[in-house]
Amino acid sequence: MPPQKLTFVGHDGHKLAARFDRPDGPHLATAIFAHCFTCGKDIPAARRISARLASMGIAVLRFDFTGLGHSDGEFGNTNFTSNAQDLLAAAAHLESIGSPASLLIGHSLGGAAVLRAALSLPNIKAVATIGAPADPSHVAHLFDNDLATINAQGSAQVELGGRPVTIGKTFIDDIANASILPDLAQLKAALMVLHAPRDEIVSIENAADIFTAAKHPKSFVTLDSADHLLTRPEDAEYVAEVIATWASRYLRLAPPAPPIGAPEGIVRVSEADPTGFLQDVTSGPFHHALADEPHAYGGTNQGMSPYGFLAAGLGACTSMTIRMYARRKGWPLDSVQVDVTHNKVHAQDACQTTPQNIDSFHREIHLTGSLDATQRARLLEIADRCPVHQTLEKKSHITTALGEKLD
Repeated sequence: MPPQKLTFVGHDGHKLAARFDRPDGPHLATAIFAHCFTCGKDIPAARRISARLASMGIAVLRFDFTGLGHSDGEFGNTNFTSNAQDLLAAAAHLESIGSPASLLIGHSLGGAAVLRAALSLPNIKAVATIGAPADPSHVAHLFDNDLATINAQGSAQVELGGRPVTIGKTFIDDIANASILPDLAQLKAALMVLHAPRDEIVSIENAADIFTAAKHPKSFVTLDSADHLLTRPEDAEYVAEVIATWASRYLRLAPPAPPIGAPEGIVRVSEADPTGFLQDVTSGPFHHALADEPHAYGGTNQGMSPYGFLAAGLGACTSMTIRMYARRKGWPLDSVQVDVTHNKVHAQDACQTTPQNIDSFHREIHLTGSLDATQRARLLEIADRCPVHQTLEKKSHITTALGEKLD
């Protein structure tokens, strides 16, 4: 589902611009995402993490802090404390629309901000920080050369991320007195600290300080070779999947039961990365998988290829059919393994238009158990009765229609 654009009132009355990434299926929980220092809600990491969480049933509100992105106000008049207050305003807005937040996610200085805000939000069950500083004053090193001017003139325009940003003395004074570590022992939510050992902006020691200051339950996950901004898509995807899996322990992400008599539903495939081939595959309200292409064909290899899914369907159906027959007969079949190979190469697909080019699947079936030769031979015959096998051997009919435009 495309992100919903919305606005809410921030800490000082200015309107803050936000996007609400909502699940296509059941809405299991709601999270708030706080972006990195002077970044914005629409940076690639924020978009990817929010989209992935939404695909897993967790709606995510991501917004621009006051004075940044599309939000009103002057950034030069804001500080770390006002960021935390904007987070409280975001939580209040979600409450007002019937989607109370139970998870906070913060990136870089946004991570420190969610730790501060969580202390005032009793309904928050879990907090995840990504590359967060243990001390908000850590960001001051980004404009060391301008500190004298800021202190003398009250503000100065500095270059951050290749663009000019006004930093005021109130911001400097606020981060100097905004220590979060002493209060972390009072955090009532579960904490996950995600950090890259080679982070050149916020060193790994910050993660250790945050983790040590907090009480259990707490977890730490290393992001290996990721950079501070999670610029590689696979790093952002990994972060989202880890957070969703971890948070399920504390948020009770049990999907609601489908209506009585409802069909299993449709299989929906949604593009996850327009720059590659990664796809979200959801089957009804309960099942999610990733489809992709190997690195050699321009993909990121995060899921099976389309032909892999086709082979998986054949293999799974074959195994189930054999098991049902052996169970009905009471035969001593201990386990079934089906190896399926497909003879086409992905790069050839677009060229194969002539009728003589057919698909060939090879199944190798491994049966364990005290089966005699007659039983094994019969189970091999039963494999051909698998419904997917029969579908693949017949000509199929596919109809296609253009759906409504997704805004």
